[in-house]
Amino acid sequence: GRIFVGNSLLFEGYTGGGHKEVVDGLMSSGDVGRYGEDGLLYVEGRDDEMIVSGGENVFPKEVEDCLARHEAVVEVAAIGVDDDDFGKRLLAFVVRKDDTVSEDDLKAWVKQNLARYKVPREIVFLDELPRNATGKVLKRELAE
Repeated sequence: GRIFVGNSLLFEGYTGGGHKEVVDGLMSSGDVGRYGEDGLLYVEGRDDEMIVSGGENVFPKEVEDCLARHEAVVEVAAIGVDDDDFGKRLLAFVVRKDDTVSEDDLKAWVKQNLARYKVPREIVFLDELPRNATGKVLKRELAE
């Protein structure tokens, strides 16, 4: 579900002058998460990054985290792109250690670790991910 935070010191300066949603004195963090069986809160992704593909909610960060755990993956970025049939489809961009791992290998890895509908429709291999001056991945450039 959506994550809300707050305490007795929450004031309008934290909410950007009211631009953040506040409910019952709690401010939306803009994140979505879940409680694990261990009682810890796990952040699944950002509200504004969630895509709906074929009626299913997919958080690109969850797929990125899964792919990043593969030993042949150096770094990864996942995005939703428009799709006439599914609304959005998941596309992953991967920097590999070498070319011994294929697109099918990585799709199988995701399928083993996540729900079937979270498997990227396509995986594009790049030498590096585009970044801004502060090192943040430029996902908008990947979408073009």
